[in-house]
Amino acid sequence: MKPPSAGGDALSTPVNTPNATCFHCDEPLGAAPVQALIDGTTHDFCCNGCATAAQWIRDARLDAYYQLRTAPAPRIDEAPTDLAIWDREEVLREHARDVAGGREVTVLTDGMHCAACAWLIDRALMREAGVQSVSANAVTGRIRIVWDTEKTRLSFLLHRLNALGYRPFLAGGIAQEEARRKQRNIWLVRIGVAGLASMQAMMFAEALYLDTRNQMPIPTRDFFRWITFLVSTPVVFWAGWPFLSGAWRELKNRRPGMDALVSISILCAWAASVWETVRGGPHVWYDAAVMFVFLLLVARMLEQRVRQHASAQVDALARARPQFATLETRHEDGEVTRAQVPAASLTPGAVVAVAVGEAVPADGILLEEAAAFSESLLTGESAPVEKAQGDTVLAGSMCVHTPARVRVTHTGAQTRISQLAAVVERAQAHRPHLADVADRIAAWFVVGMVIAACAVYAFWRMHAPERAFEVMLAVLVVSCPCALSLAIPAAVAAANGRLSKWGILPLSPDALMRLSRVTDVMFDKTGTLTTGSPTLARVALLAPFEQADVLAWVAALERDTGHPIAQAFLPFDQGLAARDVQVLHGAGATGEVAGHNVKIGHARFVTGNADVDDGDLWMSADGEVVARFGMGETLRPDAAEAVRQLNAQGIALHLCSGDAEAKVAEVARTLGITEWSSRQTPEGKLARAHNLQSIGHVVGMVGDGINDAPVLAGADVSMAMGEGAALAQRAADLVLSGTRLTKLPAALRLARTTRKVIAQNLFWALAYNVVALPVAAMGWVTPWMAAVGMAASSLIVTLNALRLSGSGLEGGVS
Repeated sequence: MKPPSAGGDALSTPVNTPNATCFHCDEPLGAAPVQALIDGTTHDFCCNGCATAAQWIRDARLDAYYQLRTAPAPRIDEAPTDLAIWDREEVLREHARDVAGGREVTVLTDGMHCAACAWLIDRALMREAGVQSVSANAVTGRIRIVWDTEKTRLSFLLHRLNALGYRPFLAGGIAQEEARRKQRNIWLVRIGVAGLASMQAMMFAEALYLDTRNQMPIPTRDFFRWITFLVSTPVVFWAGWPFLSGAWRELKNRRPGMDALVSISILCAWAASVWETVRGGPHVWYDAAVMFVFLLLVARMLEQRVRQHASAQVDALARARPQFATLETRHEDGEVTRAQVPAASLTPGAVVAVAVGEAVPADGILLEEAAAFSESLLTGESAPVEKAQGDTVLAGSMCVHTPARVRVTHTGAQTRISQLAAVVERAQAHRPHLADVADRIAAWFVVGMVIAACAVYAFWRMHAPERAFEVMLAVLVVSCPCALSLAIPAAVAAANGRLSKWGILPLSPDALMRLSRVTDVMFDKTGTLTTGSPTLARVALLAPFEQADVLAWVAALERDTGHPIAQAFLPFDQGLAARDVQVLHGAGATGEVAGHNVKIGHARFVTGNADVDDGDLWMSADGEVVARFGMGETLRPDAAEAVRQLNAQGIALHLCSGDAEAKVAEVARTLGITEWSSRQTPEGKLARAHNLQSIGHVVGMVGDGINDAPVLAGADVSMAMGEGAALAQRAADLVLSGTRLTKLPAALRLARTTRKVIAQNLFWALAYNVVALPVAAMGWVTPWMAAVGMAASSLIVTLNALRLSGSGLEGGVS
């Protein structure tokens, strides 16, 4: 890549005001912008990288990019990037595949913002020797490259891509996406084949149906039938194979279901039609068989779309985990080098460099003074989170604004993103109890319908033998319990997908259904309605001890209690050991620190004076009251809005806290919560929940601390804040990741809507069968009409469930 130099014609005019933003990336110029003479015109750039990229684009005669683009180009990373790892055989073996004349790889980039970016990438890489084809997709951010390994290296091509501002990287989940894409393509081909065959079969069937006076010559009739046989056979046995194979599995497991009834109907229609064709009988039903397959494939495709919505968060979490990391190594002579290594090879203690727009490869500690990271995939919140030196940085979060350096603390399965993905996958695997009941009903329904169809056949055989098989087939087709089997799973899958997108993780299979029936919500205060980061507002020494020593003792004792208040004393931690620590939830803690028997908690616990309850934190050493600490805390920014939305939904709110009366009353008054109680022990909170349950209320509990675990387990449905204690999260039914409390009313709104959708789906499925079965049994419905009706009922149920994936339920979450 050569430096900027003079050229011919003027390159372009700036996208924004001249001399205010960079000509290439449109970012604000620094105090000393780089100026480059391009085609006789001086342009301002934010850095040498952008200037070099602009000059190369002009030299390659790709300057039309600046007229075509609808979004600024990505800023060029001037830091040297080692891409040699992309040439390693083990990397290529895993992520590339052999094709005719070379290899093919798909890489990702976050810098592609518009079609002009894709246009530039296609043409820039195609100019390089050895490149056979390039396909850049601005929508998905994927770039497919096919190159001749004898003529060029992949790292050389990616250096060109990086020099234009499009940093390449690999992400997990590509193999799964590729497999899903192939499966989707096969399904589309099946639908296409079945659709075309349906039209052809209906065309020939129409000719046969219109011969009401039997005037068509027998050879012509047989010709139409054999042509329809040739058209319908591949549809039944290839396009309809998912149903046939599913039926075999159901019968092998002795649990007949939807696929069994579908396959019986399809095979009966096809086999009877073949028999009638061979013997020259009066009727054939090829058209019903192929139309049944086509409509069922369309319905199943929509069902898969619902499930893909539900698994979108798992896929996004998989893609967010980068495969490579930039490892920083400091040598004995003081020189620092950087090299790309597989993220799986990182170990705790390693230092990695994270460029702007790049995902953090592992959990770690920020080494820079300040940086910002987007944690939207982890928490569902779009605003970047500002981090200070020493703060925890999570794998999968995206570095924004400025590059960062991170010291690794956890890798692989120990990272927060891996644990989050595992939780989401378990939630998707859960089946509500109601869905299992529906499946059992459907299984018995299938057996019952086969018996009913045989009875209908026997009846019609006695009264109108020529129509017996046709009516029986219509009964089998119209009665398929597809809609009944889809009614609950489709709705729950769509709702779980929406919850995952918001950063709400359902941990129990029936959490959503129980949440929909909640009438009362109990809140903890600290860490739930407040930020959970208390501050030390004042210190009052009551005995002749050094303040630094007293604070160090408190820090040591609070270190392992798990209470949010421990964070306020972290800056004073001198590493002292605390022995024989005992935590008395709702009161305080005791232990031995530096040879002293230390007790810390509220005034009544420490002093023994039941008349004192000032809300301060008190401390004693060896029985002598040593100090009192004034603690400050801040309400969550959206706490008032969350309370307002819950009140609007008719939810009765209760505030139960172990804190002092004055502090709890102030929070309750600020938020407008009329029912509140202070100095509540875990047992007291649980008793309050049981009292509400005893009078018929359905109680939801929201908490974050260890002392909330009993009431979280005892409530009808419980929600733990994602920043809270691990024990509280294990006891909860849902975890609200991130900091936004408005996720709670949104989840409640979604749960109630899901219950309504399930009720609508069940009503429709049952009503359809109640009406359609008698109509079919009376011979008023032909097999092809039955196929249309059955497929329509499944489509209605699926589309109704898809409403839960829409954006109308956000309610201030995003």
